[in-house]
Amino acid sequence: MDAVELAIFKDKWRALVMRLADDFGEEPDLQAVIFLIGVQELGRGPQKFSKDEKQDLMHIATCKLLSQFGYYALEGKDQDGWPHWALLKQLPPLTLREQDTLLKQAVIEYFEKEI
Repeated sequence: MDAVELAIFKDKWRALVMRLADDFGEEPDLQAVIFLIGVQELGRGPQKFSKDEKQDLMHIATCKLLSQFGYYALEGKDQDGWPHWALLKQLPPLTLREQDTLLKQAVIEYFEKEI
């Protein structure tokens, strides 16, 4: 990303976080946003989830987000309505910062499509 692209990316991320803060009363971090996407993709609305279910929701969201870049494809849903994803291609080796940036880009695209 060049300096202009980076500035646009940072502005979009900040605007999204502020929009979610208005909706939920506090600024979410990336993990909270991913969790919210997982709940959205499950489609059952807010409810109590076990620790394992919360991890599964994070996985669902990550797969959904990375499917936008061709890394995963939805296989279908199980008998309980939980989506299952197939890995199409391996992610390249990324630093933690690069992983965060990739996920933030995917989150921005996800919400732009949802509007």
